[in-house]
Parts: sequence; structure tokens; C-alpha cells
Amino acid sequence: SPGSHAKSIIGGIVLVVIGGAIGYLVSGVWSTVLGNVAGICNVPSCRVTDVVDVEDIGERKSYCRCWKSETWPYCDGAHSKHNRETGDNLGPIVIKKMK
Repeated sequence: SPGSHAKSIIGGIVLVVIGGAIGYLVSGVWSTVLGNVAGICNVPSCRVTDVVDVEDIGERKSYCRCWKSETWPYCDGAHSKHNRETGDNLGPIVIKKMK
């Protein structure tokens, strides 16, 4: 009947609106929990810059790009856990001396 069809459409719209509202709220809470990507650092400014002297690099150094390393700015492999948890494929930046 036409009345039951209209009720089905309205019910579907209500479900979509409720689902959208829940998704919006969860994403807001999730982003607050995660914070900024540089969460482990005390960031007093809007940009983080580190300078490394070329002589300090030696033959090879791996630098963290996931911001989760305990030895930051150097990579300690923390990206492996980050990748498993998020499905990301992040790895360090490796700088090595050319021979």
C-alpha cells in the first residue's frame, strides 16, 4: 500500500540521518583522542623543524616519519605497530652516504 511504502522511505531516511550523526560524533571524538600527528612532541609553534649536521649522519641514518618513535627524530621501528593498527604503509626516511 502507498502508506507502508512512504513509511519505509521515511524509516530509511531516519536511519541514514542517525547513522550520519553517529559517524560525525565518532569522528569528532576520534580526532580529539588522536590529536595532532606530532602528539609526542611539545610543539610550541605551528611547524616542527630539525636540523642534522651531515657529519653526524655517518654511513646511514633512519629518521622517523610516523612521530611515534621513542628515539625521535631517529626511527626505532615504531612505524611497524602504527602500520598494523592503521593499515598505513609508512616507513622511515633513510639517508646514507654515497660511495
